[in-house]
Amino acid sequence: MLKISIIIPILNEASTIDSLLDHLLSSAYKKENIQEILIADGGSTDGSQAVITAFKKSRNDRLIQLISSAKGRARQMNTAAALSRGAILYFLHADSFPPTAYDQHIIEQVQQQKLAGCFRMKFDDTHWWLRLAGWLTKFKYRACRGGDQSQFITRELFEELGRYNEAYTIYEDNDLINKLYARNEFVVIQKWLITSARKYHTNGVWKLQYHFWAIYVKKWLGASPEALYQYYKKHITG
Repeated sequence: MLKISIIIPILNEASTIDSLLDHLLSSAYKKENIQEILIADGGSTDGSQAVITAFKKSRNDRLIQLISSAKGRARQMNTAAALSRGAILYFLHADSFPPTAYDQHIIEQVQQQKLAGCFRMKFDDTHWWLRLAGWLTKFKYRACRGGDQSQFITRELFEELGRYNEAYTIYEDNDLINKLYARNEFVVIQKWLITSARKYHTNGVWKLQYHFWAIYVKKWLGASPEALYQYYKKHITG
């Protein structure tokens, strides 16, 4: 039986992590499809750990495991992946909520030999550009991909590709997606995942989109992981 290890890297997510955990448990098609939910904390200082511990205690749920990791999303996800036991890894941001029966949708794709992919995505915001950006995620084009859409991948393929490249402080998910596209190993499940537009609210829609495009172009032109991070740190808040 194929089982999924859900991996969630966090840093100061006290305001949303319990809602996500509740959603994952209540929206699964079969709880038996879930091997574990691993929350990899990179050193939160807002009480995220206490929120997770309290949620786990209230549900008495053994699926939920909180682990500590060195800071950095790639490091956190690799640390959790190394501890996981499922045949399928599902990497999910703390502010992204997958569709109902997400587990069954993922398993069905893997059973059809679609070994990696994501869901369609839409923001929890009605701004016309964000609605358009979400609509575009239904297409398989590489430019329509991003980490907020989540990422499922078989353990075997994840290991074969060398896991997440820990040289990247940002862009680590896109680096993995590039490798998958190079192998033509990617499927977009046509179900909606809802993600938060909070970073757009903090930075401004057009300002943030400009800087995201700039990072994409810089990577295409050969910028180093450190150069991408320094640009991000200088121009983007949150």
